[in-house]
Amino acid sequence: MSTFALIHGAGDGGWYWHLVAAELRRRGHDVVAPDLPAGDESATLTNYADAVVEASGGRAGVVVVGQSYGAFTAPLVAERLAADALILVAGMIPAPGESPDAWWSATGYSGAVREQAARDGGLTGDPDPYVSFYHDVPRELATEAMSRERAHPSQASMAAPWPLETWPDVPTRFVLCRDDRFFPPDFFRRLVADRLGIVPDEIAGGHCVALSRPEELADLLEGRKETHP
Repeated sequence: MSTFALIHGAGDGGWYWHLVAAELRRRGHDVVAPDLPAGDESATLTNYADAVVEASGGRAGVVVVGQSYGAFTAPLVAERLAADALILVAGMIPAPGESPDAWWSATGYSGAVREQAARDGGLTGDPDPYVSFYHDVPRELATEAMSRERAHPSQASMAAPWPLETWPDVPTRFVLCRDDRFFPPDFFRRLVADRLGIVPDEIAGGHCVALSRPEELADLLEGRKETHP
């Protein structure tokens, strides 16, 4: 069995993973899903990685999972823990020396959103989080998720260049959410190919797939299923 180190995205905490964590534990795995530092505008990506490494407590055989903005932290953790695997879930794939702030323009994100919004009638990029982020999450659960929003990430972590010079030498997978209205699927298909040189696993679901389809996501994290377009 594996230890899964689950890293949340922007505005979230470890609670984001609670359904997936429960499912993985039910299957016999160990799970850590820490709250990364919030409310400290001086905190860096390295500080975020420190929090995950500390929570991992010296465990071996770790699978590091980073969701959305957590993809800037996950490779740092994977390198430091000599992880067995690194999995990004709708993750912002960083490039060496690129800051999170610069990522949006460097990847052509805005143009991709406009193109997808033209196809889906404006659902992609809609300012209502119930439409763009939580459209397939049960309403009560989505409301709770928003009530738990935290002041994360910091300005410092967004402005500084990503510190790794190369991608870590760790087997890497990417889980693409086919119904994501924040990161258009075609945008990620291109970015995953360009930056990782792999074909992503795909799952039905929106950006917050850990809340909408925890069992199916747990299947993918275990490597049980691989779905492609």
